[in-house]
Amino acid sequence: MREALATMLRMQDRINTQVHPEWIAQEFAWHRAIWVECAELVDHYGYKWWKRQEHDIAQVQLEVVDIWHFGLSALFTADSNIEALAQQTASCWPQHIEATGVLEAAERLAAIAAGERRFSIAAFAALLAAADMGFGELYRQYLGKNVLNRFRQDHGYKDGSYRKQWAGREDNEHLAELLAELLADPVAGPLDDHADMRTDAEARLYEALSQRYAGVA
Repeated sequence: MREALATMLRMQDRINTQVHPEWIAQEFAWHRAIWVECAELVDHYGYKWWKRQEHDIAQVQLEVVDIWHFGLSALFTADSNIEALAQQTASCWPQHIEATGVLEAAERLAAIAAGERRFSIAAFAALLAAADMGFGELYRQYLGKNVLNRFRQDHGYKDGSYRKQWAGREDNEHLAELLAELLADPVAGPLDDHADMRTDAEARLYEALSQRYAGVA
């Protein structure tokens, strides 16, 4: 877990630096982004007792990964060391998680973020379990979404010129499809903690996104 956490922390620092070179000093409101994402997750899962709703678990899991991006960012301080931060995060991960519902877990995480202005690793772990995701699945989906976030920034996300809809579908849908193809390829090895394998998986996924986007942009 510690090595995977270190990998994700490095990737998060990289994308945050792309958005703003001095991102840690800006003290962005990560806690606010977390509770807003929790609200979006609740909407995808469904909470309206007055109408029929289907649980959109795929979208719920995407929101969990987005929350993790903001949560990782919230862990950094000006003097953070990646390896030490990974070790600290791993030590805070609960060994035993009490079963709870998706809505209840999301509300707990959001309440801590909004009320205490911090990211709770324990509350996030509970949400991860409630969304039927293990740590390995979080790692896989994080890798994909981080690559998409970098792709968005490279193609005008910040200035508004990027197009999220490709051929009638959101880029998240294209990502899920391409990531599934990559996972099915025994040569790609995106889940391997070996740095060269992960870097190759990132590059292949980025190139696949580029090819699809070029066809519609």
